[in-house]
Amino acid sequence: MNNWKPIFIENSKIPIWLSKFAPIEIEAITLGFFVISKNEMNEVLRNHETIHFQQYLETGFIGFVFIYLYDWLLTLKNTGDPIQAYYGIRAELEAYEHQNDLEYLSKRKRYEWLQSNG
Repeated sequence: MNNWKPIFIENSKIPIWLSKFAPIEIEAITLGFFVISKNEMNEVLRNHETIHFQQYLETGFIGFVFIYLYDWLLTLKNTGDPIQAYYGIRAELEAYEHQNDLEYLSKRKRYEWLQSNG
């Protein structure tokens, strides 16, 4: 499963629509087996979203969404800032920390991201 890649969909309006409800402007979003981007993706963005895809594989769709929202709500409660809460989500912490390391997915340890702050 470490080598599995999501299905990339570029030039979609879905991230634009979802940005209306999110605290950040969404460039791309991973939804299960699909990564949907509003523009063409560079390798760093593909890597970031593929990290999320691997997180989905580890927790299942419902598990990922539950953990993601739980982390966001907990951090929002502690900070009062929806943008800061987004950057406090364990899934985002891992993805942002390793998005520039294009070899990260080949050496990534399963479930390690769940051991951090949340």
